[in-house]
Amino acid sequence: MNIVRLLFELFVLYLLYKLIFEFIIPIYRTTKQVKRKMSEMHQQMEEKQAQYKDSYQKPAEPYQPTKGYQDDYIEYEEVK
Repeated sequence: MNIVRLLFELFVLYLLYKLIFEFIIPIYRTTKQVKRKMSEMHQQMEEKQAQYKDSYQKPAEPYQPTKGYQDDYIEYEEVK
């Protein structure tokens, strides 16, 4: 009976070892790496937006005719 119990405990320890080192730790490392890459991408995106905003100039004000042109307007009268 003792040998069976010892074998069972060794098997459980082996399964725990496999679970920790082949499942939990790789998932932790991958998650950490993905978070780091996402923060790098976010930072690069913010830098690009800042560069775009700096290089973007506001368009000139919309065209408004000067008053001289408005005074030169001759009203059309229909001839009968």
